[in-house]
Amino acid sequence: MNHKGILTVLSGPSGSGKDSILSRLAQKDPQIVVSVSMTTRKPREWEIDGKSYYFVTEDYFKKKIETGQMLEYAVYGGNYYGTPKAPVDQWLSSGKTVVLKIEVQGAQKIREMYPDSVSVFLMPPSMAILEQRLKSRETEDPDEVARRLSIAAFEIEQCSLYDYFVINDELDEAVDNIYSIIKAEKLRTSRMKEIICEVIKDA
Repeated sequence: MNHKGILTVLSGPSGSGKDSILSRLAQKDPQIVVSVSMTTRKPREWEIDGKSYYFVTEDYFKKKIETGQMLEYAVYGGNYYGTPKAPVDQWLSSGKTVVLKIEVQGAQKIREMYPDSVSVFLMPPSMAILEQRLKSRETEDPDEVARRLSIAAFEIEQCSLYDYFVINDELDEAVDNIYSIIKAEKLRTSRMKEIICEVIKDA
């Protein structure tokens, strides 16, 4: 129905379950495209280059910034994270719902560049559960877990800047809630101006 796609931002602390949510959303609806972010951090054992992230060197990332090829970027935990611009604009032009998994800093930039974007903050049920999830990954030492929890507390304080927040306690329920947000946003009156004009023209 909509001629233009919807840009949806998904943020949340490390360990909140963003990757699991995005995987389920993409399976749920072929019109939903998950943008792959670029990062300079090293991949974890289970991560796949080009699917989980584009894993690149810091020099390569900085060249992308200098040539204006990044939609947004931020430094998080000493590493660069960002979103390549060209594919996002192409998907939106074709009417796709594009979901960006980005940090709080990058989300603010997207809201400024795309005022009609939709932002969702993925909230852990509690800090205790978040700590448990981080430890269960067995990819960070205790100091790194403590650092990520400190960052998470700061990020959660920013959740009021988002349009919606969803608690990821039960994965299926969280996926359904975010999918419901996307479906409702597609029917927002401000997004339907072209359709309304076409109906009036045919009357």
